[in-house]
Amino acid sequence: MKKILISVAATLVFASCSRDTLDLTNPNQITTETFWKTESDVKSALAGTYGLFKNVNGGLWGVRGVELSNGRGDDFFIRNDVAALYQLSTFTNTPDNGVSEGVYNVCYRAIFRANQILENVSKVGLEADKEKAYIAEAKFLRGLNYFILVTNFGDVAIRTKVPVVTDDYFVAKSPEKDVWAQVIKDFTEAAADLPVTNYGRATKGAALGMLGKAYVYTKDYVNAATILQSLTMAPFNYSLTANYEDNFKEDTENNSESLFEIQLSDVGGTNPWAGENANETLGVTTAQEFAPGEVAGWFEVSPTDKLFNEFQKEKTTTNELDPRMYATLIWDYPGATFYNKPFTAFKLQFGFKSMFKKYQNYTQNNELKGSKGGDYTSSINERVLRYADIELLLAEALTMQGRTGDAYSYLQDVRSRAKLGLLANGLGQDAMMAEIRHQRMIEFAREGQRFYDLKRWGLLQQEITNSDKVGKQYFVNGKHDYFPIPQSEITTNAKMEQNERWK
Repeated sequence: MKKILISVAATLVFASCSRDTLDLTNPNQITTETFWKTESDVKSALAGTYGLFKNVNGGLWGVRGVELSNGRGDDFFIRNDVAALYQLSTFTNTPDNGVSEGVYNVCYRAIFRANQILENVSKVGLEADKEKAYIAEAKFLRGLNYFILVTNFGDVAIRTKVPVVTDDYFVAKSPEKDVWAQVIKDFTEAAADLPVTNYGRATKGAALGMLGKAYVYTKDYVNAATILQSLTMAPFNYSLTANYEDNFKEDTENNSESLFEIQLSDVGGTNPWAGENANETLGVTTAQEFAPGEVAGWFEVSPTDKLFNEFQKEKTTTNELDPRMYATLIWDYPGATFYNKPFTAFKLQFGFKSMFKKYQNYTQNNELKGSKGGDYTSSINERVLRYADIELLLAEALTMQGRTGDAYSYLQDVRSRAKLGLLANGLGQDAMMAEIRHQRMIEFAREGQRFYDLKRWGLLQQEITNSDKVGKQYFVNGKHDYFPIPQSEITTNAKMEQNERWK
């Protein structure tokens, strides 16, 4: 499928120009006074905001962000190569951890850019409907960044205006409930004016999906069910792909199951670590970092055997292993091949039984080059929100209201795609939630959901303890539910205080 790319080459840094009695303007410097002139300027500003989601050092769907969102789960291991990654995965991190600091900082950079769009788009002179749509898009981007912040850090500063004077830069953190209120407000307002279709960018369905997810996370199951159910009917036509694996390949991106995904491609520059300049590729290095050393990978991570075993709890109607296991993991089974080599050519490094296959370029011979020649670059879009997530969240919202009968069809749809049998009739709330939890673990492995699911279910202590996760003995319930506010923020922002459990 042809991919529409969002270029980040036009990343904006809006600086104020000094004015003396001559009132000179530097023609070589972009400022807020000189930039906001055309619709192309608005698109460039949006591109620079989208682009931060795949930022190499702090975008949640860039390589470090993927490692952060997965690393604390009971299904995931990060080896002791990059110290900051190993620390967050083993619950030995401190407030100066560079990976969590990177995610925190990049989120606020994106929020700053979204706020600039919101404050300046009216200067361009667009038609009313078009201006409303761009405002909605900026609110979606801001809301998604606050969603990342609140799920990872809890109480954080809410910034909805571009700083004007020095004191504006110093903002105290707000309670988590207020941050969630901002998330819900942004997604609600975005959904009102976003289009139903907007290929490769935010849509009404994406905003409603994230809004419904926010309601589930805050345990507002009535509103969650209402919002999520709206995505199952017109004007939306989302559906599960027939082949589960199509959600993690380059040639089947932006498909019927996708509500929002990060657009990636091996184009632009050839250096995935270049930062925001012309040398930066628009792909990511995640697949190369996860690949085994035999195919030029850095073998940074591994699935735990707890995940390996979870996939095998139920066979298909034809007594086969769940097809999602074959799409997610690679292990020593008859005929198993990986990167065009027999699995026996690979050495399992960490004592676990499998490696990740999902999101890997395993049909290539190695991960040295991307599809267009960029160094170590993967073009596989990171899927942020899939229809399977909508169905399982909806099943959960209904079940938590005691409406287990209404939840069946959505849960069964996910099961049927995996060729699993029909659920028994008459399951109670506890049995339904147990099945939903099981399905979410295997459906979304490597998709950055597991830790956050366990946290909102109140099961972090139980499931991490009952796992083969390295570092589980260092987990402190309550404390490690969130990252600490970065030490750099505490040092530079006199109004900021450390999270209570991290003081």
